[in-house]
Amino acid sequence: DVTEIEEKEAQAKQEEQIMKEQELSNLLHEKRYLKALGLAISLDRPHTVLMVVKAILKETEGRKHLEENIVRLRKDQKEAVLAFLVTWNTNSRNCHEAQAVIETLLKHEAPDSLLQYSGIKSAVESLLPYT
Repeated sequence: DVTEIEEKEAQAKQEEQIMKEQELSNLLHEKRYLKALGLAISLDRPHTVLMVVKAILKETEGRKHLEENIVRLRKDQKEAVLAFLVTWNTNSRNCHEAQAVIETLLKHEAPDSLLQYSGIKSAVESLLPYT
């Protein structure tokens, strides 16, 4: 019977999830945005990533800090953020944050580099009507 083993694994995953949530909360409180972005992306939490972006933009010189943090993300993390911001851009409450991230990506990534992103074609097609 593997039920007990599966229950323990599920409980361990749930405990790990709770620990990551607490770590994310602590990172936001400490204003360690790069790590918070990375953790929110790894947890596949688009809304949390949006909240981190909003927190960065509320800071003094928020755009500058946003650029610094987005530029330092890995390619796979930038791809995830791109996928998230397609959804953000469709909502008028979140479109300004989405546009700020798009601007950063367009300013700091070469066109050839952007073309290598997975899902770039569908992202651009989805962004055009709302941008």
